[in-house]
Amino acid sequence: MDGPLLLALSRIWLRERGEVPLDGAWASGRALGLRWAGRKGAEAWVLLLQPKAELWLLGTDHPAWLHLQAEAPKDSGKLWGPWLQGARLRAVEGDPRERWLGLVFQRRAITGRAETLRIAYQAIPGRAGIRVDGLLDTQVPRLGLGSPFPAAPPEPTMDPPPLGRWRERWGANLDAALAGLEPEVLEGEGDLLARHRAWSEARAEALVLGPSRAAAERRLQVESARLERLAQALERDRARHGALLTLKAQAARLSAELYRLKGATGEVQLLDGSTLQLPQGKSAEFAVQDWFKAAKKAERGLARVAELEVELRRERAVWALRQANPSELLAPGVPPARQGKVKAADKGKGAKRMEAGGKRKDGKGLAFRSVMVDGFEVLIGKGDAENDQLTFKVADNLDVWFHVASVPGSHVVIRNPDKLSELPRHVLERAAELAAFHSKARDGGKVEVHMARIADISKPRGFAPGKVILKKWVGIRVYPKP
Repeated sequence: MDGPLLLALSRIWLRERGEVPLDGAWASGRALGLRWAGRKGAEAWVLLLQPKAELWLLGTDHPAWLHLQAEAPKDSGKLWGPWLQGARLRAVEGDPRERWLGLVFQRRAITGRAETLRIAYQAIPGRAGIRVDGLLDTQVPRLGLGSPFPAAPPEPTMDPPPLGRWRERWGANLDAALAGLEPEVLEGEGDLLARHRAWSEARAEALVLGPSRAAAERRLQVESARLERLAQALERDRARHGALLTLKAQAARLSAELYRLKGATGEVQLLDGSTLQLPQGKSAEFAVQDWFKAAKKAERGLARVAELEVELRRERAVWALRQANPSELLAPGVPPARQGKVKAADKGKGAKRMEAGGKRKDGKGLAFRSVMVDGFEVLIGKGDAENDQLTFKVADNLDVWFHVASVPGSHVVIRNPDKLSELPRHVLERAAELAAFHSKARDGGKVEVHMARIADISKPRGFAPGKVILKKWVGIRVYPKP
């Protein structure tokens, strides 16, 4: 927002409604909100820092105001409120040549003494900032957002292009335009305050609500695709387990005649005239054991599938309610319907740099990097200690683990919060490619990558950081790809 427009909008508010006190304030990472009191339809200012530095006038029931306020930390009102509660705007400092605004407020202390403070707003793109300073009789702690800047206003030496355009447009009426007496400085109808509010609502739609709706739609699509994949996987699991249940009756028929068929192999004939084909290389008694075992496993699998189907219906109902109520999807930081567990921090050898949740104590961020592959989160370790942290403290037993065979490299894990029995083949291959790329085999040709469940990985006492033992694994040959 150009300096002349900032000055005009602030001055018209001071002239028309300067006696209205502040009712409260909050601060988020990208805006400072000032709520004005004493009006039937409460109004508010938003000193926006990101994505663009602008001054908005909104109603306190406007969705953009509520969205930005929800982004603010819960204690920001307690931090900013005591210094701004009840303060009235007394003066507006600024220079039309600079995008810098000084809002001078005054309030009456409990002792009856007048306390004065100033909110300085620097609206320079990329260097936008806000600071609060005491001017006369109060010592205000340094409160600020965005980029820090000096307390003293700038002293420009030349006119920038925005002021030149204003001079060309307004000519002799430039002072009136800078004082907010020319409504045409903004397009629209009505006085300048009405135009400012309509302009602010349009900008809020473009910069806050529109992107939020798009992000909410993307979240909804991703979650819908995830739930659909889960439903298809459960359907496949139910069909597979259901097919194995027929082995129970087959095993019962064969076990009833083991007294005469013991040791038989290949195809056997039962007393009722029917025949059974035994597994290759298996005698009748071992075939009975295998079939009963497979049927029992299928029964447990069907029970687990039923539990997951109930949970899937619950998740779909939750997302249907969120889709029916757009305000919930617009709220910042909407948690997913289901989140994977994060284990406690590793306290053992090789993890001295680690903190809880995969953090590093040296301040270098997470112990792993995260990428998304068709809706599945893939985690890549950053070093030996970080590999141990990822494999044994972050990953769950049913997550899938990858590492290049016989070559130093990063551990790679595909998160499996839905506990799917099988992951898509292309997702597994992509994770293997990442494991090959993040290893010393990066510059080679096709390499073999070991794939295993986390439950099949162990680390005996005394093993070096990053070194593990695999109980069982499957080899995948891929080319390293970033």
